[in-house]
Amino acid sequence: MIPIAKPYLTKEEAQAAYDTILTGWVTQGPKVQEFEEKFAAYVGSKYAVAVSNCTTALHLCMIVAGIKAGDEVICPSMSYIATANSIKYVGATPVFAEVNEDYNIDVKHAESLITPRTKAILIVHQIGMPADIDAFKALCAKHKLLLIEDAACAIGSAYKGKKIGSHSDLVCFSFHPRKVITTGDGGMITTSREDYKDRLKLLRQHGMSVSDRVRHSSSKVIFEDHIEVGYNYRMTDVQASIGIKQLEKLDWLLAERRKIALKYNEAFKSIDKIRLPIEKEGYYSNYQSFSIYIKDSKAINRNELMQALLEKGISTRRGIMCTHKETAYAEEYKSIKLPVSEDLNGNSILIPLFVPMTDEEVNTLVDMVKKQIS
Repeated sequence: MIPIAKPYLTKEEAQAAYDTILTGWVTQGPKVQEFEEKFAAYVGSKYAVAVSNCTTALHLCMIVAGIKAGDEVICPSMSYIATANSIKYVGATPVFAEVNEDYNIDVKHAESLITPRTKAILIVHQIGMPADIDAFKALCAKHKLLLIEDAACAIGSAYKGKKIGSHSDLVCFSFHPRKVITTGDGGMITTSREDYKDRLKLLRQHGMSVSDRVRHSSSKVIFEDHIEVGYNYRMTDVQASIGIKQLEKLDWLLAERRKIALKYNEAFKSIDKIRLPIEKEGYYSNYQSFSIYIKDSKAINRNELMQALLEKGISTRRGIMCTHKETAYAEEYKSIKLPVSEDLNGNSILIPLFVPMTDEEVNTLVDMVKKQIS
């Protein structure tokens, strides 16, 4: 079986977790702080705040950004459902924008959706390909809106020479096992604002005024206060110790993933029935996923292609979901039409890409796709 994805974990991560467990400090301690500092340095951000996953990261960003009931936040429908859910969590309304052929949110359509109730735009760097950050920063400045980045898939990706995570004030990352690096599960928020950093750290730990690390290391008795209603969105030190080791390997993992993506691009570029990922000048993708878009759906049935590959032991996934078509959202959003998003969703497949992926595995996948398409 060739899986769609596989985390790259070695004895180094196991040893790091083992060593952390033996210290007796297994949650929200020194390893979390170390991971935050090293992550911020890697992406070029002033601060990083570790949390339990990217969904909780997005939720906290909505809170610190002041998004509340009655507000609207523009985001793509074509994204994992957590993007829109994070807006719902604070009682606000997701307003779904169209995407371009590169799977990322369309700035002109997003601008057309702005109303007096709009408070923020949540862009997504879909499957690791950066969105046009500068265009959205300009749009947000023009209309006095907040910009939030869902970079769940984009660790290591870059836009115009700078790592994703360094361009704006609230950027959220995921360490789920299908991402380029993993902590089992987990998330990170990067920000350049100290007030955001302080409140994010407060909210992730029940609104507690003094962290466990500070309290336990103090030579004097300290009593904590709970300043506001917060959440249990903490990352463990065990996870952070794994994340530190993963971060050390990130540049190598990016290079290896891009080698595989290049092999796919070279193998499929002459097939006019499919379209390959679009990586524009100044954009650098981590290729968290590799998507193939089928141009001629009458000649090639996407679902039949996926089934044929599965029968040969090759796992694939459908194109990125359209949230407005999912049952949880379908009734509320039944009147909207997003033809590009819906077309991409219905006619794209994600093919295996992971490290290490052997030449034999790559060639087997390529040969099977070509056989089905020809």
